[in-house]
Amino acid sequence: MFNAITHSQIYVLDQDEALEFYVGKLGLDITADIDMGFMRWLTVCVPGHRERQILLEKPGTPGMSEETTQQVRDLVTKGAMGGWLIFTTDDCRKTYETLLEKGVEFTEEPTERPYGIDCGLRDPFGNRIRFTEPRS
Repeated sequence: MFNAITHSQIYVLDQDEALEFYVGKLGLDITADIDMGFMRWLTVCVPGHRERQILLEKPGTPGMSEETTQQVRDLVTKGAMGGWLIFTTDDCRKTYETLLEKGVEFTEEPTERPYGIDCGLRDPFGNRIRFTEPRS
């Protein structure tokens, strides 16, 4: 059957702004930036882990009508699309401080949990992101 998950997708409302955030602030790498004519195929990954990519997809044609596109854009903005990105880090508090210095806005500061230390933020479009320092 299956061997791996290679791509996950989240909606972003502006792919250039998404690159500024995911690459410029979070430090991810671009794995593909291809103009396919009907869409821009834009993927990023954690440095050194090209086997797992995130598609930063702009909602729209050809997969959606204009009405549906607007509904999806509204849901993304509200943070109501239901998707999450969860990253791991070796030092949650240090990563938090580094991202604060880069202007990232957080929804939750680093907090001790049964599984480690984690915190939460949203990207510029409302998508929820967490990163965790797993308990050893």
